[in-house]
Amino acid sequence: MKAAVIYNANEAPKYEEFSDPVSAGENEILVSMRAVAIPNFEKGLASGKHYASSANTVPRIPVTMGVGEMKDGTHFFGVGIGGVLAEKALFNKAQMIRVPDGLDSVTAAAIPNAVVGSALALLFRANLKSGDVVLINGATGFTGKLAVQLAKHYGAKKVIATGRNQEQLEELLELGADEVISLKGTPDEISRKIRVLHEFDPIGVVLDYTWGKPAELILNALQGKGKFTPVTRFLTVGSTAGDSINLSSAILRSSGLSLMGSGVGSLPADALRQLFSVVLPDVYALAAAGKLKIDTVSARLADVETDFYKEVAASKRLVFEI
Repeated sequence: MKAAVIYNANEAPKYEEFSDPVSAGENEILVSMRAVAIPNFEKGLASGKHYASSANTVPRIPVTMGVGEMKDGTHFFGVGIGGVLAEKALFNKAQMIRVPDGLDSVTAAAIPNAVVGSALALLFRANLKSGDVVLINGATGFTGKLAVQLAKHYGAKKVIATGRNQEQLEELLELGADEVISLKGTPDEISRKIRVLHEFDPIGVVLDYTWGKPAELILNALQGKGKFTPVTRFLTVGSTAGDSINLSSAILRSSGLSLMGSGVGSLPADALRQLFSVVLPDVYALAAAGKLKIDTVSARLADVETDFYKEVAASKRLVFEI
């Protein structure tokens, strides 16, 4: 079969022949791959730069999940036993979900990683409650854009979105955001806007995709002034603006701030079980009904060497069609 093959973590995968996978039992399902998305998480694993990377043998096939076709023609999203960026792959039977009619394979492949970074973070780490005010920092990226839509679906009373792309911020107002804040403003402008919104209607959840300086500005805006303050659950999910911040002890001591992360290692085991039984089926149903805006860029498996690390608009997801 043809596959994307990694020989060196410092280089893009090659398009080459690779031996077909062989099922070792009834829990390993052989599928013909149809679509494989490439979020930053998968790029990090392939290059060895993500914290969840391990010392993998080479040659190997990259990417952990995608959409495959069964012999009867039905399409399933699944987690691979080994890499899936190839013409054929093995899926873990316990981690598969049927793609509903009306949802194309490219969109179905693009959604799950973003669901882990948005829906699971909101439901299982932030414990989002109906009526919460949610601030999504870095909402103009692909996962942030989905998070805005799902926060409203899960009952958020108000969604505040931040980002640098003004066109995308305006689109987010159409997708469910109630307020948008440009991160191109001065630090004082950004902090003041967040502080005013927080004082008027306290922010219960912050879902942060940038970390770095934007996160610092939000945390500074949430600092208390010596009075009792509402509880705010601040979750960092990504670090597009830098991997470290300066954080004053006074911010934590003066506010009802709870600071945590959401990702591989911090999500509870039950969250991953419910991803396949409850959360992803619900999001797939919304997408199939046309209730979610999902933007993708397609590529061919044959072009994997030039396209695997290709930069696409932050609001879109690169997906290889096979």
